[in-house]
Amino acid sequence: MQQETRTIPIVFAGVADPLGSGFVASLSQPGGNLTGLLQYEEGITGKWLAMLKEIAPNLTRAALVANPRTSAFDYFLQAAKAVARSHAIDLVPTPVDNPADLERAIETFAREPNGGLLLPPDTWTVVHRNLIIALAARHRLPAVYALRVFVAAGGLMYYGTDFVDLYRQSASYVDHILRGTKPADLTVQTPTKFETVLNRKTATALGLTVPAGLLIAADEVID
Repeated sequence: MQQETRTIPIVFAGVADPLGSGFVASLSQPGGNLTGLLQYEEGITGKWLAMLKEIAPNLTRAALVANPRTSAFDYFLQAAKAVARSHAIDLVPTPVDNPADLERAIETFAREPNGGLLLPPDTWTVVHRNLIIALAARHRLPAVYALRVFVAAGGLMYYGTDFVDLYRQSASYVDHILRGTKPADLTVQTPTKFETVLNRKTATALGLTVPAGLLIAADEVID
């Protein structure tokens, strides 16, 4: 869409890295015809790693699994690397772009103990979510996902942006633009509402006890 027009206003909702993707000049001053709402700030990786550690206290390794062809891969990878040490976790970059590589990568990672999976937002992993969830179950790996659809399909836990709220906020951007405000003058906003979903049935199958703190924080628990 950006390649098609530099004049028609475009409002995006849920872009992970608009700056790295070249959609805006900066978050505070987009500078062009695109603006909107950020899907996740990079600092959320610290929350994901903390959740893994909370539900599996012996965890010392985490594989960040995503398609390296997306600009968001490096965005989340670098952010996770920066905070992993503070959680006593060794971060293992796990770039995958086909099912065979995915199976090999998870199998290789699972050969060493005390591991877990971190799945940042990625369309490719969403498409292959059933395989990822099955591999996590087979190798008894706790996993935290950036999208709720994984937990609904049997994944362990999710923490992320409330997308319904995100899309509602995007409507206000359209309203401002229709009233004459230029997209270049509308700051890219960060998410303000988050949700936590736990799958207690999956936790039991993995031999994990969900800590009281996580249960209290959960907006939804799937049994």
